[in-house]
Amino acid sequence: MALRDTHVTLAHGGGGRAMRDLIEEVFTGVFHPPGSEDQARLMDEALRQPGARLAFTTDSFVVTPLEFPGGDIGKLAVCGTVNDLAVGGARPLWLSAAFIIEEGCEIALLRRIVATMAAEAARAGVRIVTGDTKVVDRGKADGIFITTAGIGVIPPGVDIGAARIRPGDAVIVNGVLGDHGAAILAARGDLALSSDLDSDCASLGHLMQAALAAAPGITAARDCTRGGLASALNEMAAEASIAVELDETRLPLRPEVVGVCEILGLDPLYLANEGRLVLFCPPEQAATALAALRSLPEGVGAVQIGQALSGPPGRVSLRTAFGGARIVDMLVGEQLPRIC
Repeated sequence: MALRDTHVTLAHGGGGRAMRDLIEEVFTGVFHPPGSEDQARLMDEALRQPGARLAFTTDSFVVTPLEFPGGDIGKLAVCGTVNDLAVGGARPLWLSAAFIIEEGCEIALLRRIVATMAAEAARAGVRIVTGDTKVVDRGKADGIFITTAGIGVIPPGVDIGAARIRPGDAVIVNGVLGDHGAAILAARGDLALSSDLDSDCASLGHLMQAALAAAPGITAARDCTRGGLASALNEMAAEASIAVELDETRLPLRPEVVGVCEILGLDPLYLANEGRLVLFCPPEQAATALAALRSLPEGVGAVQIGQALSGPPGRVSLRTAFGGARIVDMLVGEQLPRIC
């Protein structure tokens, strides 16, 4: 092993031998990118299909703490980018990963994060094929920031998006909501909260492909990250010029998440999720979509929580357990900072 340092120094970002040792031992020795050029050269049989389209996305991750129950910033980076591709109907194939590392970061921590990324990429069926590393002065970052970009292939005949939602469509989520936001909040330790909650962080590519195979009429899907389910549904309702009505009695929420929200005055519908999606499909395909979701570990808790209505356009409402109704508006500001 050429890398003997225990902490990252500015020399590891200087372009010389120290940087080469860090990159080879911590990154490329784990990710095994194809070749050593300044770009990845990619080909997949899926691209040869007439009518196939590329999907491309990018995201940055700044979570605090870097390691939390159920994952770390590396797993989060892979899952977040894979899921952004998957909900568009794409099969995720390739990722890039750029690291901004603060001087003084423990190399052992960096190795753990990279190992988690490699393991999650393997589970998701994607390859991390290119990337970059920068080191900044102590105090100029917060340990590690990661920016990922992803490329996937949308197969011929798949065309989903919020504009395709129609009145009557069933609204389905793949499991309990709010676990990621509540787990991060508890892990920070600022409020002396104790909880056994784990983040729901998971890659949903295989899950989305199974749902599309079983229910090809799926009209739209979105992952419920920052802003939670409420913000995702408000965005989709506005784009489709439809309304959405949720049934409070069907919302899948853990008592622990509800308890944390009641103590802090938060609404679980706005808590971040990193392994949850919401999808719309014709009502006659709802049962088959649910069965497909429940057949995989990431979807065992799938449930229909509401339906699309003709209007008022852009409105999301919640029918309460007491028979009343309330508006579920777009999140204003940020409930919890540095969540993903």
